[in-house]
Amino acid sequence: MSNQKIKTLDELVKLRSRMRESGKKLVFTNGCFDILHVGHVRYLNSARSAGDLLVVGINSDRSVREIKGESRPIVSEQERAEVLAALACVDFVFIFDDPTPQRVIDAIVPDVLVKGADWDIANIVGRETVEKAGGTVSNIPLVEGASTTDIINKVLQHFGKNSSFAGAQIFKKNHGSKQ
Repeated sequence: MSNQKIKTLDELVKLRSRMRESGKKLVFTNGCFDILHVGHVRYLNSARSAGDLLVVGINSDRSVREIKGESRPIVSEQERAEVLAALACVDFVFIFDDPTPQRVIDAIVPDVLVKGADWDIANIVGRETVEKAGGTVSNIPLVEGASTTDIINKVLQHFGKNSSFAGAQIFKKNHGSKQ
């Protein structure tokens, strides 16, 4: 069921036309959503409450590496899309490969554009497109201490390269999963 919620941009443009005809208010947000955590879940639920449908654009693996560095993403784009699509608050998901979502926002012109509070509204990509069409742009407060980077750092702190856990993983990587 959740895989049916994963769309291409062309499919979303067609769906958007039907949404407009039926008077549905479309909310759009985007991000990496690498390791899903409570901050993401609260953010997405809050975004969904701003309209009738929530579309989430996920940065491709290539664009995440460009934004976050070569060690990211931890989770592949297809898996990230599937996990987000499984959330009840998310109506549609798609993967985009551009460095910013500007082209996507120009194509679907959401009624509401949402980003996290770490983005100043004046700097949110796509703001001008949405506001010119009569839509609104807002940012949602972040959950203190909930970030993918914090999770990665905690895992490294507890299971870093000197731990038996890391050693087991390196062994499996070099020798296969059979022991």
